[in-house]
Amino acid sequence: MNSNKRIKFISVILMVVMMTTQFTGCGSKKDKERANTVTVYLWSMVLYDKYAPYIQAQLPDMNIQFIVGQNDLDFYKFIERNGELPDIIMSRRFSRHDAVALKDHLMDLSATEEAGAVYESYMKDFTNADGTINWLPICGTADGIVANKALFDKYNIPLPTDYDSFVAACNTFEEHGIRGFVSDFVYDYTCMEVLQGISIPEITSMEGEMWRSSYEDPADSEQGLDDTIWPVVFENMEQFIADMHLTADDLELDYNPIIEMYKEGKLAMFRDGGSAVISMNEEGIETMFLPYYGKDGEQWILTYPEFQVAVNKDVENDATRKENAMKVLNVMLSEGAQKVLSNKGDVITYNRNVNLEMSPYLDNIKPLIEQNHLYIRIASNDFFAASKEVVQKMIKGEYDAKQAYEAFDSQLRYPNDNQPESIYTQETGYSNIFYTKGGSESYSAMANTVRNMYGGDVLIAPGYSFTGSVLATEYTEKQISNLIMPNGLWAYSGEMTGLELKECVRGYVEGIEGGFTPFNRGSLPIVSGITIEVQEKDGVYTLLSVKKDGNEIGDEDVFNVVCLNTDVYMEPFMHEERPVLERADNLVRADLVGYITEGGSIEAPGDYITLKEK
Repeated sequence: MNSNKRIKFISVILMVVMMTTQFTGCGSKKDKERANTVTVYLWSMVLYDKYAPYIQAQLPDMNIQFIVGQNDLDFYKFIERNGELPDIIMSRRFSRHDAVALKDHLMDLSATEEAGAVYESYMKDFTNADGTINWLPICGTADGIVANKALFDKYNIPLPTDYDSFVAACNTFEEHGIRGFVSDFVYDYTCMEVLQGISIPEITSMEGEMWRSSYEDPADSEQGLDDTIWPVVFENMEQFIADMHLTADDLELDYNPIIEMYKEGKLAMFRDGGSAVISMNEEGIETMFLPYYGKDGEQWILTYPEFQVAVNKDVENDATRKENAMKVLNVMLSEGAQKVLSNKGDVITYNRNVNLEMSPYLDNIKPLIEQNHLYIRIASNDFFAASKEVVQKMIKGEYDAKQAYEAFDSQLRYPNDNQPESIYTQETGYSNIFYTKGGSESYSAMANTVRNMYGGDVLIAPGYSFTGSVLATEYTEKQISNLIMPNGLWAYSGEMTGLELKECVRGYVEGIEGGFTPFNRGSLPIVSGITIEVQEKDGVYTLLSVKKDGNEIGDEDVFNVVCLNTDVYMEPFMHEERPVLERADNLVRADLVGYITEGGSIEAPGDYITLKEK
């Protein structure tokens, strides 16, 4: 071999070695970032503001990626079937009945300190028939009757102490031209909670507990109502509807008209939680929180956890991953975290190691809490759906108690098994894990898709916009909708100069007064049509550059920009002196369903961010 060929040959070998080292190093860095990431799916955007930042602040050396998922166990069943169950998941609308399909994929927490700290009276509703525990409840919301005490005093009407005096108070108010009680029965949760709330003594009886245990751990899919307690429950509901003079016209009332009637002194009582009692008092309306009254004279508070939390069983395959997940779970259940959830003192702790001060406005229900006269609602998807349909038909006069019982029972035993058709097939899957070089593949894919959908040159979206990985699978209409976070994400569009665009991006990256401020790398914004470079130092993020096609953006350049955000967090970006952005007619998730239905597709991702660390 002559010297020139030898030199070329050696050069080629060196180049291959260098390239292999580079790619191996890059892969190793990404592998390390993935291994050090704990993924936590939140049930609502409401937890992204204070709760998630609190968890991250207690574990500053851990990379926790918080994703706003869906408040629906079907969402987790779907992603589990496609191999994408995150490390920690939570749901507010929860029933063990609905969670059966996930049982074998979730960690058994029965022997953990976290489970041991929950009062047994609550834990029984989360314990499987085999003694395992997959879900732990966080502190609970109190649900009952919100009563305008000022109106009671004005008309010298005694506050109710049992069901008969409750009905008598309503009748007396109506003699004065004031509605005694009505609520927002347009919603499934109100139908379900009133149906159960007025019959808690029956549902918590020995027969009721036996039925519930069987329902929550079904041996087969045809688990309906029993013929002992549930006929009485519907008889109670029939009597309640008659006593409250509820009619079909009341089904036109949603929450806001109910609140206005109450504030104007036209309504004495409605169903809601403790937070409504506190808010009304803070607005200057003297308000009390009344319990549900059983026909046996007992008083009860209906409760449901702020959310339930579970851990992916796969974390047990890696000691470090399991340790990290359990650290996060421990903080989530801690007193400090529950105090963040408590906000104004409107929640009940389920944990013997946690002391939460309740608001003085809820003093009258404290004895019921101390006596454990608390009932955790049955909240399966079937119960939500059947309660709404059946209770509304009872209010309309279409069902009597017997017909209501039969219809409800039939819906539980013979659910509609017609599976919705898929409307889209995604061939390539993209992970939602955030990497310092490039960002999240799935978030980029979604941002590129939504930008094309709205015809923008540039799109800016907060880190909570999208709900997880893009999966290589078939999607139904609902599953396409579930790719977008559920809590009011809107698109705002308009022209911006390069200078305005850079300032807008800066507001998304560094935070803006009255807006959302990223608290960890996973909460940084997602962009499409541009790339950004961000500096991280001591948990603070600074925008370094904004480029398009690799070039710095000029101040005088003009772009059609699409900004995604909730109304509250978008408001600080809307300047009166130059309102450049207009809100779309529909929520982003609705527009996405229409776009995909009409032939649109999910775009390929690209690197959109470089995060530099000091």
